[in-house]
Amino acid sequence: MPLAGVMMIRRMTPDLVAGLHETFLAANAGDPGPVMTLPHFTVMVTEGWSSDLTEAWVVTEGGRVVAGYSLALPEDDNTHRAVLGPLVVRPGYGGRGLGTALLEHATARTRDEGRTLLYAELDERGPGARFAERHGFTRSLAEARRVLDLREADWAGLEAMLAEALPGAAGYVLERWAGPPPEHLLTDLATLMGGMNDAPKDEVVEDVRWDVERVRLMERGTVLSGQSNHIMVARRASDGAPAGLTRIVLNLEGGGGWCLQHDTVVLREHRGHRLGLVLKLGNLLWLRERDPGAERIITWNAASNSHMLAINEAMGFKLLDEWSEWRKKV
Repeated sequence: MPLAGVMMIRRMTPDLVAGLHETFLAANAGDPGPVMTLPHFTVMVTEGWSSDLTEAWVVTEGGRVVAGYSLALPEDDNTHRAVLGPLVVRPGYGGRGLGTALLEHATARTRDEGRTLLYAELDERGPGARFAERHGFTRSLAEARRVLDLREADWAGLEAMLAEALPGAAGYVLERWAGPPPEHLLTDLATLMGGMNDAPKDEVVEDVRWDVERVRLMERGTVLSGQSNHIMVARRASDGAPAGLTRIVLNLEGGGGWCLQHDTVVLREHRGHRLGLVLKLGNLLWLRERDPGAERIITWNAASNSHMLAINEAMGFKLLDEWSEWRKKV
């Protein structure tokens, strides 16, 4: 696809990943959240964390990546969808139609793969949301990022909150580990991750099918992205049945003290025992003990997930910014 007579959109090759990462960082220089490391970015735009097919396309000028995007194509479920990763144009290259050309290319790739819906996740304050609206996307799910500053956290209050919640979790035991989970626990993790399907989502999004291989791929992606897990699981004491899970992920280097609060889930039949609060507090206090260099934790939640929002706010998470998931019929 010619641009300004000389530019072409072409499939990204391994030697161009760092250039697309540089463009991504430049385009997101004002983001108040964590800076994405190159290993993390590389996994995101080349293979993802599950069984999705992932591809990336770039525009170069003089050997320099000046724009690009990635596209995830689910294979095991939700095969009607394609998910647009970062679509970015390097500052100084705006006004040349690059963003529109890349979106048209991504739309064509979505159609070529037999998909009918194209999704994107965008900051409501940024130019991406306005760009999406101009090009026919509509909001499908309101989300927000919240941050807990561990340097200012009320640790005595958090310990007291955990002590107050623990009696409600009588009959359950906690298990924890750092790094990749042991192989014998992958089946339980697949069961627990299946519980994430109860979280709010767009009405046309299917449940994700979790199995051991999908968990294994997720953990492989975590390692390749230069990250490490802090995981805590709750089990019913009487039979060892997995009941709940929470996960904090931290960058092993270059993360600027940021951690990411990932999945937190309590399976339906185990709810009503304050396990979500116990898990998140227990894992946070363990993180403080084991990784004192951790400074801030960022988390994403759907605006409609009132239960999890209440837990996060009780722990001291503060609103950072508001996002939305957008979709477009193609």
